[in-house]
Amino acid sequence: MARLLIDENLPRALAPALRAAGHHAEDLRDARARGAVDEEVFERARASRLTRVSRDIGFGNIARFPLRTHSGIVLVRFPNSIPARIVTESIVFAITRLSDDDLAGALIVVEPGRVRIRRAT
Repeated sequence: MARLLIDENLPRALAPALRAAGHHAEDLRDARARGAVDEEVFERARASRLTRVSRDIGFGNIARFPLRTHSGIVLVRFPNSIPARIVTESIVFAITRLSDDDLAGALIVVEPGRVRIRRAT
């Protein structure tokens, strides 16, 4: 079971869908953290040992958010033209197939038809 913090830039249905799949998923919109700066959100996720799930490409910057310093970052890279339902289903599918070891300290990029995992060497 993954422990996840869902960004406000992802479909509203994502957190409930992840919970239905057996994961712990918190939505930033429910935590009254809407509009928080990246560093605040990162620290909140890190302190709570939650994997950050976001479309914000800034979270893919490993110089700013170094590998192994967090419980994982899932960067979602889908074109805006793809329906929210497909994005939600794809993220749930990808996360359900990742282990806690896959997530811990890694940068995971979820794209249409592909998941890439970058770990510290």
